[in-house]
Formats: sequence, structure tokens, C-alpha cells
Amino acid sequence: MTYKETLFFVAKCLTINHEEHNKRIVEEVLQSNTVDWDAIVKLSTAHFVFPALYCNLKRASFLSYLPEELVEYMKYITDLNRKRNEEILAQAEELNTLLLEHKITPIFIKGTGNLLEGLYEDIAERMVGDIDFLFSKEDYPRAIELLKDNGYPRELKTPIYPGLKHYPRMINKNKIAGIEIHNGLLIEQYAKEFDYNFIKESIQKINGISLLSFEDQLSLSIAASQINDFGFIDKVLSLRNAYDVFLLSKKTTAKNAFNKLNTLELPLHCFLASCFVVFNKPKSLQYNTTSKIEKYLVSFYKVIENRKLAEKNYKKTINKQYSNLIMRKFYKALFYEKYRKWLLRCIKNKQWRKEKIIQLVSIINNSLSKN
Repeated sequence: MTYKETLFFVAKCLTINHEEHNKRIVEEVLQSNTVDWDAIVKLSTAHFVFPALYCNLKRASFLSYLPEELVEYMKYITDLNRKRNEEILAQAEELNTLLLEHKITPIFIKGTGNLLEGLYEDIAERMVGDIDFLFSKEDYPRAIELLKDNGYPRELKTPIYPGLKHYPRMINKNKIAGIEIHNGLLIEQYAKEFDYNFIKESIQKINGISLLSFEDQLSLSIAASQINDFGFIDKVLSLRNAYDVFLLSKKTTAKNAFNKLNTLELPLHCFLASCFVVFNKPKSLQYNTTSKIEKYLVSFYKVIENRKLAEKNYKKTINKQYSNLIMRKFYKALFYEKYRKWLLRCIKNKQWRKEKIIQLVSIINNSLSKN
């Protein structure tokens, strides 16, 4: 199986309990005994949908088509992830109680927010890293101090850049997940278009937990991949984010979710169009097409058909974005006092200097490998 064939097959598998036409196609492929399971495991693991793949195949009663050893391994990994998510949910509810007791309202976002609202039929489906939550401008500093006082010190001790969308990761050594306290959702270029002020009027509460509206969840699921992870530039699709978008499209009209956005509208519609194609045209993922979106899809196909091109684009993007970030930081340090003070603190910080040397060596090595 080629990368494209593997990607499309795994994507269809993730929809088989919602899309009958995909269920028929997947079963026919499974019955043909032509599936490259090594490729399936590699891709689904890289895209963080391995447990979701297992859960969907199990619900559709398709596990009998899989090698027994693979089923055992998938079950083992999924059970581990379910146990981890149970602990994350308990930790998140504990944090929610603590913050509310001090009249601070956390809005849970991303994977943990999806788990808390019950987006998945089985909580084992979603692989989650940290617990992310968003706060108002007023609550943000209060939340940081409260959590510091309750056993969540900052993981790294390097100086904090003033323009970060979230406070550096905080770790409680007795808890399973790190936490990220957000005062923003997207990188600087788009930060003001989709922020707390944008989402605050439509915040919903489920079982005492504050969450984004389904429309805003769908938008953030896409933007996290397209904008923060540069997917729009590289023309790549994260299946974990795409699966979230697919499930959220069953709760809201996907193509109308971006109507209030401006510069973000095109990148988000392009991701939606990619989802529509990869998931084999579910009605819930229909999009409003334009010439720019169709042009994007042409580039998207080229990337998934040529993995060397994808890897080359990724390295190029990371190096370019990192270089641009450095230039923006130095530019701001020249004209704004708070950034200048941050830079001076960094220069004096041994750990920061060590990290920058490692990053610089990596960039130089990548540049040399091209020549």
C-alpha cells in the first residue's frame, strides 16, 4: 500500500460507524486480505489515531479480519490509553473544582475538552498529551499563581517570552498530565482574530465544565493543525485533528463554522476540504468550494503522493518559521522595552543559551544536508 492508499484506508476506518458506504468499502478491502498492516500501524501511530482505529474496527465487528497478534497489541495499547485518559479526566475535574472555588473559570480546550464533553463513544479513542485550558485576561495571571501554589511548578526555568499564547508547561510530579494555561489560542499572526473575546459569548457548560461551542471547537481543531503546526503551508493533514473535526461535524454544520472569521476562513476551509476528500465525502463535511480551495487540494494530493516532497516541505517550513520567529523577537527587542528585558534575561540564562546552541546546530545540519 502506498502512503496515500494507507492514509485513505485508515481515514475510512475511522468513519465506518457513521458512514455506511465507507463501512462497505472497508469490509471489502479487509475480506480481500490485501491490507499492509505494518503500514497501517505505522501511519495510525504517527497520526495518533491507533486507539481510535481499534475502537472503530471493534464497534463494527471487523476485528476478525485482522491478525490475532495485531488485535492483541491494539487492545493492549487502547486499554493503556483508556486508563491514562481516566486519570486525565480525574485530574481535569480536580483542577476545575480548585479553580472554580477561587472564582476562576477555566475553559477546557483541545483533547481534554473533547473528553470532558463526551465527544467520543470510548474515551480510549483520543490520545491526549497535556491538559489545556483558556482563561480571560483577568483570570490568566490568577490561575498561574493558584496552580503554582498547588503543586504545579513551571517545567522549564528559561525566561518567558512576552508573546506566548500559553504559559510554559507546568508539571505536578504526582499527576499524569502536564498543564498549559492559555491566554491565546493561535500564533501571533492570527491571535487577535480567534481569541478569548471571540469565543466567550458562545461558551457552553456540560456537567459543570466550561467548553468552547461546537463551532469554535471545530475551528480550533483545524486551526491547531493548519496554523499552529503550519499544516496550511505544508499541505498536510493530521488525522487526529481530522477525526475530531469529523465527529464535531455531526454536532454542527461544518461549512458554516467559519462564517465570522476573516483571514482564517481560507486555511480552515482548505482543511475541511481535505477532510471531505480523505474521509470519502461524508455529507457532514461538505464545504463551499472556491478556486483557491481547489488549488490547495491539487497541492495536497501532490504531497500525499510524494513523501519525499512532504518531508522536504516540512524541513523547509520549520527552518523558515524558526528564522522568522528569531527575527521578529529581535525586532521587538529593539523597539519594545518588555521584549528587550526578556532578551537580556535570556542572554544571562545558561539553560536558554544551551537550548539555542542545540537549535542552531540542527538548522545548520539541515541546511548542509540540502547541499
